[in-house]
Formats: sequence, C-alpha cells, structure tokens
Amino acid sequence: MRERGHGRRVPGILTRERARPERIRTSPGAWRPAVATVCLGAFMGQLDASIVTLAYGSLRAEFHASLAAVTWVSLAYLLTLVALLLPVGRLSDAHGRKLLYLHGFVVFTAGSAACALAPDLTALIALRVVQAAGAAMMQANSVALVRTCAPPGRLRLALGVQAAAQALGLALGPLTGGVLVSTLGWRWIFALNVPVGLAALLAGHYLLPRTRTRHRSRGFDWPGLALLALATTGLLLALSLLPRPAVSVRWTVALFVLAAGAAGGFAVRQRRAACPLLSPGLLRVRAVPLGLTGALCAYLVLFGPLVLVPLALTARGYSDLSAGLVLSSLPAGFALAAATADRVLPYTWGERARCTLGAALATGALALMLVLPWDATSLAPLLALLGLGLGVHVPANNTLVMAAIPARSSGTGGGLVNMARGLGTALGVALVSLALQLPAGAHWPDGPQRAVLTLLLVSAATLAVARRQPGQAPARRAAPPAD
Repeated sequence: MRERGHGRRVPGILTRERARPERIRTSPGAWRPAVATVCLGAFMGQLDASIVTLAYGSLRAEFHASLAAVTWVSLAYLLTLVALLLPVGRLSDAHGRKLLYLHGFVVFTAGSAACALAPDLTALIALRVVQAAGAAMMQANSVALVRTCAPPGRLRLALGVQAAAQALGLALGPLTGGVLVSTLGWRWIFALNVPVGLAALLAGHYLLPRTRTRHRSRGFDWPGLALLALATTGLLLALSLLPRPAVSVRWTVALFVLAAGAAGGFAVRQRRAACPLLSPGLLRVRAVPLGLTGALCAYLVLFGPLVLVPLALTARGYSDLSAGLVLSSLPAGFALAAATADRVLPYTWGERARCTLGAALATGALALMLVLPWDATSLAPLLALLGLGLGVHVPANNTLVMAAIPARSSGTGGGLVNMARGLGTALGVALVSLALQLPAGAHWPDGPQRAVLTLLLVSAATLAVARRQPGQAPARRAAPPAD
C-alpha cells in the first residue's frame, strides 16, 4: 500500500516517512546512495560488536570487576539484539521500515553517548541493552531496505555490498578498538558512534525510500514476544556457559531445556495467534528455512576462526599484532567476494550455483587447514580463501530468502536473516571455545584441530543445504516507482 500524501512535504524526521527529494528519487542511480546509507548502519553494527572486547581489560581495571562480570557488556547486547530482531521487523512491516530504521539510529546513537558517560559497570550493561534495542531497529530493517531500493536484477549485488560493509566493520573493530583504548580510553569506543550516527540519520532521512507496502495488523503478539525472548536468551546463555568448565553442567542443561520448551511454545503460539510475529506460511516456502539454516551455518563458520586463530597463533609464539594481521585476511576475503562476485562470476549463474560454489570453497579451505602447518605463511591465504567462499555464499543465500518472502513482510524476513546471523555468531564462538578446552589424547586431535574439524563439518552441512535450494531465486516483480 502506497503511503498517502504523496508529494507533500512532511515535517520532522521521526514522525512520518519523508519522500526523497525529487532529483534524487528520479535519478537512475538513486538506489546506490540508499544502499550506501544502509551500509553505514551495517558497518557500525559490526564495528561496535567487535570493538567492545578490546575494552575488557580497561573495564576490569576501572570498575574493579571480574572478567565474568565484564563479559556481560557484550552478552547483554547480544541477548537483546537477537531477541528483538524478529518483533522489530514485524513492527516495521506495519509502521514503516524507513521510520523504524531512523528511530534505530536515534536510540543507538543516544545509547552510545550514554555508554560513554556510564558511571559504573551496572549502568554500562543496562545502557548496552538500550544500544542493542537501537541496533535491532537498524538491523531488522537493513535487508528489507536494500530489497526496497535495489532495482530488479541488482538485489544480489546490493546485498553483497551490504555484507561487505559488515565484514569491513568486523575487520576494523579490533584495530580501531586497540588504538582508541590505548590512547584515548575505553569511553571513546562508544563516543565514536555519536557523530557517525548523526550523519547516518540525516543521510537516511534524505536518501532512503519510503515503505511501499505494509503489513497492517489489529494487534501485537506480546505472548509470542515473551516466548521468543525466553527461547533466544536461554539458548545464548547456555552457549555462553559451554566453554566454562567451572559452571555446573546442570545449569547448562537446564538452560537448553528452557530454550527448547520456549521455542516449542513459540511455534504453537504462532499457529494459534490472531496476529503472529511470524506467519507460519513464510516457513513453508522451501527457500526460506533452507536459507536461514545456510545463513546460521555460514556465520558460524565465519566467526569461529575469529576466536580460534588469535589463540592458536599466540600459543605458537606469534605476537598479537602478527596474529591480528593474519586473521584480517578472513574478513578481507569476505568483503572482496561479497562486493565483486556478482560481476566476476557468470551472470547466468543462479543463486543455488553461487551458494554451492561459495560453500565448496569454504569447505576446501577448512579441509586444507587440517593438513597444512599452522604458520602465518600457509594460514593467511587459507583464511582469505575461506573468506572468499563465505563472501560468495552469503549474498546469494540471503537473496534466495528475501526473494521468497512477500514484499509486505520484508522487515520480518530481514529480522529472520539477522537473527540467524546472530545465533550463528554465538554458536561459532561457543563451539570453538569448547573444542579448545576439551582435553587432548594420544588418538585425539589437539584443540585447534578439533575446532577446525568442527567448522569443517558445519561448512559441509552448509554445502549440503546449498545444493537443496531451488535452482533460481523466485523472480521479483517490477518495483513500483520509489516514493
């Protein structure tokens, strides 16, 4: 449904979605600055997620806190983000994706400023929840906005550019965090978001298109939200406890049982609710559940080495700087492939062929890691190959998911994709950490080999899922004129 009042000037940035200036929306290349604006949010989200871990030491020293307490600065953010992605996507389908995206930048920027001024660790953790709520508004709408503004035939390229922006933020996070913490102090890793957020807010106001189709509903599924939050929180907490041998196994098992029970209750609720958060019909389209599984596995394989490589190399005598430089080849390869694969690979290749090629490259790279020596000379190109494979796979996989979801539910689809990414990230960190801590034996591989073997099995599963996808993404209908 087109927004009423077309062509009239609507005052205010955060009250209603404003049409883009005429010379922008009538330009043949108007989709490019719109995608660039979305990429700014994608970049900042990944930068913030990866930069905070560099401040753990400073936070422990300033607040006289334990490492377990300080890790809640990251964990509270992740728990809130994953729990809110789907419901925020559903709200954006009803009330406007551009509007909630801009609100997200306001909340994220204000939360970042407040984090920079936090008086104690408790306040910082609480403010990270606020910051994560803003990030959920941005991330739940980012993929949907890319789909809205990208012309037919350019969706895969646009999603690739967005994935490259995420990889760039992920790659620059540790370096930027290290520089800021060692020079200006930990508070500046949050203050950095403020000017960028204000600039992105203005850019989004003028460059992003208004919502073309909406999915109105008569109410909101609050019980469904509670069950979903309980399921994701229980699962993420259980995963965070897996690598901690000092924690009682009963707690971990209880959290997994809680998550499974809440997930089952959520599924039942969605079939019976008058206004469900997630329409069961969306998951009946074959490309959607397969694509979400592929996204979860791909991000698990992407984030696992971010834990594994620095620990393995420093244990072999490499400096933190050397280990960081070797590791940077992974997100660099991902960004390169995500941004250029659409032009390098044959145009006639469908999404399944691209997903299969990317997963095969990633699987081959991990297989080689099992047999080649772990030194900088051999590991850097293998990580680059792994990044290239995932960079080919992820945009094509996400294109399959979004092309199979109706335009009026794009926000919900974007929330699902980003939820799969968040869960895959947490699962990758947990499984690699657990593999590194298990005891070694005479006939049992050492920690790094166990971790690589785990990632190899997941990558092989990603390849199997890719081969089961439909041969080509469903054809997109021609988009109506923007705004």
